[in-house]
This record gives sequence, C-alpha cells and structure tokens, in this order.
Amino acid sequence: MRFLLDAQLPRALGSALRKAGHEALHTLDLPGGNRTPDQTISLLADQEGYIVVSKDSDFVVSLLLKESPKQLLQISTGNITNPELDALLLGNLGAIQEAFRSGSHVEINRTTLIIHG
Repeated sequence: MRFLLDAQLPRALGSALRKAGHEALHTLDLPGGNRTPDQTISLLADQEGYIVVSKDSDFVVSLLLKESPKQLLQISTGNITNPELDALLLGNLGAIQEAFRSGSHVEINRTTLIIHG
C-alpha cells in the first residue's frame, strides 16, 4: 500500500511502514512540508494512488463533499504514544488493506477498525 502521512503524525511512522514493505511519504517530504494545504495533499494522493493517513477531520469533510482524497485512513485514537501508534497500525495492516478493498474511508481507534464507505 501507499501512504501519505499528514503533519500531525510522526515522521517515524513512515519509516515503520516502509520497513513493513509499504510506501510512505510524510508531509515533511513534500516541497511545502507541514504547511502543505490539505487540498494539495488530497490532490497528490489522488493522482499518485496514496491513502491519506490523518487525525484531521477536515479530510473526512473533504472526502464526503468533494470525494477527495479518494482513500482516507482516519486515526481516531486521541493522544497516543508514537510506539503505541506504530504498533496499532503495523498490527492491523492486513485488516486495513482488506478494509480498503471494500471502502474508501477507514477509521481506526484503539480497539476497532471501522469501514465508513
């Protein structure tokens, strides 16, 4: 899978995803860095086939109203340590991949993976 991580997520999460065999970019890897507008992130993700990974509910609104980004992994854990976040995502990669086969908006919290649509 190809992931584009939003600014509020740790850059190290991208490294962990790459070690697990996936492609991952962080907004810090983009020319605008963490100041890259959400619309630019969505456009890049849609053009290049990335799943946007974010805690930002603005992406949910954009997906519902504009159908962009085409794929969104919403992190709804509240405050969580970086190691806990890594373990949560890496431990659920198979389920996340399966969820995106049937939906475009997948939400993960500390205990549940939800396919919204």
